Amino acid sequence: MMTGRNFALGLGLMALIGFAFAALIATRQPVSAQTARSISDSERAEIEAIVRDYILENPEIIPEAINNLQRREVARMIDSNRDEIQTPFEGAWAGNPDGDVILVEFFDYNCPYCRKGNDDVQRLLKEDENLKVVWRDFPVLGPESRRAAMASLSAAKQGKYRRFHDRMFSDPRRLDQDKLFEVIRGAGLNEVTTAGDLKRDALDKEIDANLSLGRALGIGGTPAYVIGDRILEGAVGYHAMKEAIDAARKG
Repeated sequence: MMTGRNFALGLGLMALIGFAFAALIATRQPVSAQTARSISDSERAEIEAIVRDYILENPEIIPEAINNLQRREVARMIDSNRDEIQTPFEGAWAGNPDGDVILVEFFDYNCPYCRKGNDDVQRLLKEDENLKVVWRDFPVLGPESRRAAMASLSAAKQGKYRRFHDRMFSDPRRLDQDKLFEVIRGAGLNEVTTAGDLKRDALDKEIDANLSLGRALGIGGTPAYVIGDRILEGAVGYHAMKEAIDAARKG
């Protein structure tokens, strides 16, 4: 299915292809810019027909070129927001603090695919001593998700983020208040402090900032991983993430 972004990119691509062919044909002999602009209507129609015929005979160039344009657009968006993406909330990170590659995960504790993906992230952390992982709470699956995200940020403030995070995902039960508070106790969080943090405006604003950042990057669901100049959405698995890490490391 072609998304709105793909459709817009497709239109832009058609214009670029048309311009490229026009330039190619118009410059078979050296001409000035003024001459190039003075192409007659009949010549323009001929060029457009050539472009159309070429695309019809080689339709595979359209998705390929759209994918290339998408990659460039994603890389530009990531680059313009890189500091905000990669700077963790207090203790919401793991791995090498000076790692040469940073994997940023947008996740929801109510998401079964995030639970599955957490095992892949843990494996990558064990295997790669130069990897840094930053977690961004992205609660998009209802009020219980948001409450868990608030507790998660409280755990980060208390220096126990990883313990809370892993316990949340290792517990297969449906996320509800009973599970949340059992995990809070099991992770050794201060219950009074955590209860207070669940009402803190500052933590609410941090979550809102994560949601806004994710939407700016075009992320609509969880999990989503930002690695180098790429965004991987969904349960992509260990190998896809490792490939993206290797690509980011090569530059």
